Amino acid sequence: MAIENLIENVDSQIIRIRTKSLDVSFNELYDMYKNEELTISPDYQRLFRWEEEKQSRFIESLILEMPVPPIFVIETGDGIYELIDGLQRISSYLHFRGEHLERSITEPSDSDEIKTNDETNGSDNSGHSLVLQGCDIVEDLNGLTFNDLPKALQIKIKRSFVRMEVIKKESETSLKYHMFKRLNTGGELLSAQEIRNCTIRLLGSTAIDFIENCSKNVDFKTVIGRIGDDKFHRKYDQELVLRFFATKNDIDSYKYPVTEYLTRYLEKMTTGEISFDYEREREIFDKTFKFIHQHFGQDVFSGKTSGGTIRNEFVLYYFDGIAIAFASLIDKLVDHKVPSEIVEKVNEIKFSDELRSYKTGSVNGVKTRIKLFTEGVQDILDGR
Repeated sequence: MAIENLIENVDSQIIRIRTKSLDVSFNELYDMYKNEELTISPDYQRLFRWEEEKQSRFIESLILEMPVPPIFVIETGDGIYELIDGLQRISSYLHFRGEHLERSITEPSDSDEIKTNDETNGSDNSGHSLVLQGCDIVEDLNGLTFNDLPKALQIKIKRSFVRMEVIKKESETSLKYHMFKRLNTGGELLSAQEIRNCTIRLLGSTAIDFIENCSKNVDFKTVIGRIGDDKFHRKYDQELVLRFFATKNDIDSYKYPVTEYLTRYLEKMTTGEISFDYEREREIFDKTFKFIHQHFGQDVFSGKTSGGTIRNEFVLYYFDGIAIAFASLIDKLVDHKVPSEIVEKVNEIKFSDELRSYKTGSVNGVKTRIKLFTEGVQDILDGR
């Protein structure tokens, strides 16, 4: 009986997904993109990471008629296709045809997007077209752009086909989200937060917009500044914001490793499964990191050498303990008359043997760190 129920459950989930398969040429994809019938969301665009040599070898593969893995798109309500898997391949082809994608290996701005030929002086040869390099099978291709190729090879590339799997608009939104999330966890080496930023918008944008806006807080950016440029580019700052709220509000659901725990918390924020007072939570966040910045500066989440020199590092277990403890006491902290007492107590706990014994990512480790800082600061506030 249990097996029969299992089969029924599987069948019921399959019914909720509507798909179709199409064989389309890259020229058709190019035309669809130019006509805004195929879109790439800005968050997803920023994940274009292939270096030009890798892009070039993909173009070489098309010329040599090598097989190409399928791409996946979601059909929106108005029939437009939104790309959800195949970014590196499609963007490489668009780049070769003169559509340039601003990649996230440099700091992205709010205006990062694929530049069309109309925006770059109107021709494929505007200086934004991919110049082939690193082709190691047909080396004569190196140094050529699309317009440099013989007409026969231009046509060959345009007519190269790829299988396009379409998740139809009749499919349930939650299943579209889970498909996007699973497809995009096995390709390029994306950070967990980059994947969340792309996928979660299929369920809603309020929560992720809130997380992104919090990450721009100047006090917050200053005190986590030692995470390094690469982690900023890969949205680790936004993951720390998410970690702050998840740990503060839902520590009982904490699991290590934390990737799924944080993703699940963001899902619950987005769908309204949990109550989240955006105005009050933003107030707590801003007050907490303003207090930390004012009284501790950039050293707050850094360790020190045996000689007492502050290390140029970001220590995650300090972040968990201090930020969450301060958030729980923030209204009392800002009213405390002698903040130097708080600083002295926090530094005492930071460098204690007791805290070092709880620096793991386990549930007990996180809870104990928060407890140590919370109780220590509470003692100062109570005059003990």
